[in-house]
Amino acid sequence: MKARILLGIVVAVHAAVQAQPAAPQRPNILFILADDMGYGDPHCFNPQSKIPTPNIDRLAAEGMRFTDAHAPAAVCVPSRYGLLTGRYPMRLTRNFATESLIEPGRMTIASLLKQAGYATGMVGKWHQSFDGGGRGGFEYSKPFRGGPVDRGFDSFFGLHASLDIPPYFFIQNDRAVQPASEKIGDHNSPGWSPIQGAFWRGGAIAPDFKHEQVLPTIAAKAVEFVNARKGTPQPFFLYVALPAPHTPWLPQEKFRGKSGASMYGDYTMEVDDAVGQVMAALEQSGHDADTVVFFTSDNGPVWYEQDAQKYGHRSAGPWRGMKGDAWEGGHRMPFIARWKDKIAAGSSNQQVICFTDMMATFAAVSGQSLPDGAGEDSFDISPVFLGRKLDHPVRDAIVHESSRGVIAIRRGDWKLIPHLGSGGFSQPANVKAKKGDPAGQLYNLAADPAEQKNLYADHPEVVKQLTDLLSTYKRDGHTRPTAH
Repeated sequence: MKARILLGIVVAVHAAVQAQPAAPQRPNILFILADDMGYGDPHCFNPQSKIPTPNIDRLAAEGMRFTDAHAPAAVCVPSRYGLLTGRYPMRLTRNFATESLIEPGRMTIASLLKQAGYATGMVGKWHQSFDGGGRGGFEYSKPFRGGPVDRGFDSFFGLHASLDIPPYFFIQNDRAVQPASEKIGDHNSPGWSPIQGAFWRGGAIAPDFKHEQVLPTIAAKAVEFVNARKGTPQPFFLYVALPAPHTPWLPQEKFRGKSGASMYGDYTMEVDDAVGQVMAALEQSGHDADTVVFFTSDNGPVWYEQDAQKYGHRSAGPWRGMKGDAWEGGHRMPFIARWKDKIAAGSSNQQVICFTDMMATFAAVSGQSLPDGAGEDSFDISPVFLGRKLDHPVRDAIVHESSRGVIAIRRGDWKLIPHLGSGGFSQPANVKAKKGDPAGQLYNLAADPAEQKNLYADHPEVVKQLTDLLSTYKRDGHTRPTAH
C-alpha cells in the first residue's frame, strides 16, 4: 500500500513539473559594430548600392531592419561610449588623453550581462582610452588598466583605437601582445582626400603588426570565441568591434576591384565577409537559433559629395552629410536585429532608436532590471523587434552629438540643430549668422528628410520646446524615467 501511495505521489509530482511552462531561455547576444559604414552601403538599406553585401543582406532577410536608428554621436569615441554605457556622450566628464572614459564602477553592457551569468568577450577596436591615456605613453611591460577587462569583459583581443592612429599593436586582455618597438611612416593614397584611401599616421608599430591583416585577424578571433562556446550551456555575449571600413582602406586581393565604389567599396565587401564568417561560426557551433544578433555601424562614412558623383554610390544613402556631421548622414545608421523564430524575418520598423538603448534591451532579454544610475539614456527596444504592440514610441526624443560638440535633438518629426553648418566634416562646418539670419537649424524630417528647408525662423515655438527639452535632459542627468 505504502509503495503504491509513494508511486502515486512521484507520478503526480512528475506530471506537475511537466505541466509547468519552461523557463524562458536567455539568449546569447552577438553585437557586431562596423566602423564608418554608411546607411547606404548595405544593399538591404540601399538597393542602388554599388557594394555587394550578401551576408548583411541575409541578416536583414532573417530579421528586422530599423530604418530610423541612430548613433549617439557622429564619431567613434563618443558613439562607443554611448553604446557601452547607455548614456549620452554629452554626459562625459573624463579626459581621453589621461584616463579611461568609462568611470570605474559604472555599469556597462558587459558588466550587466556578466552579473547575469554570461561569459563576456570583446574583439576589435576599444577606443575608450586606458588609464594613463589613449594614444601614447603605453608602458608595454605593465597591464593596461581601465580597458575592456576592467569594464565587464572576461576577455579582449584587439586595438586601442582606429587603424590609422599609432601606436600600432595588438592587446590581449590587458597586455600588449608585442610592444610597438619599431617605426612606420605616414601613408596615403593619391587621388583621395588626406583622410581617405589607404591612410594611416606614421608612428610606433609592433613587429607582428601588418595593417592589411588586422581585419582578417579580428574576424578570426571572433570566430575563435564563438567556436569555443560550442557545447557550453553558459550564455555568452560577444561584442565584435570591427576596425573597418574605417581608414586605411586595405581590401584583400580577392575583394579588389569587385565593387563599384573603388577601394572603399572593396573594403566594405571584406567587412561583409567578416560578418559572414562570424555567422557561419554561430551555425557550426550550434548557437544560431539561440543567439540574438545585432549589426550596425558607429557613425557615418567618410564619403564626400564628389565621391558620390564620381562613383554613383551614395554611402550615406538619402541622408545629408557624412561622418562627424549633425546632419542625418553623420549618425543615422543601418541597424539589424535577428533572433530566429522570435523576430519576424524580412521585417522593418520605423521606430526612432539609439545605440544607448542596447543596455536596457540587453537587460530585458537577460531577465534583469536596470538600477537607477545606470543606462540613464537607455530604453528597451525588445518589444519592438518581438512584435509586441505599443501605444507609444519607445523613446520620447533622441539626442546626438557632432564631431565639433554640436548637440542636436529630435522629437517626432522635428529636429533641432542649435548651430549653423554641419558641425562636423562637411563644409561649411560652421557658419556665422548674419543679421536677420536664423541662429540654428530646424527641420521637419517627415516633409524634408534631406534637411534642405530650414524652418528655424518659421516655428519659434518648436525651437523653444526642443531647446527647453534639451536643457532638461542635460540638467536631470537622465532621460530614462527613474524609480525615485
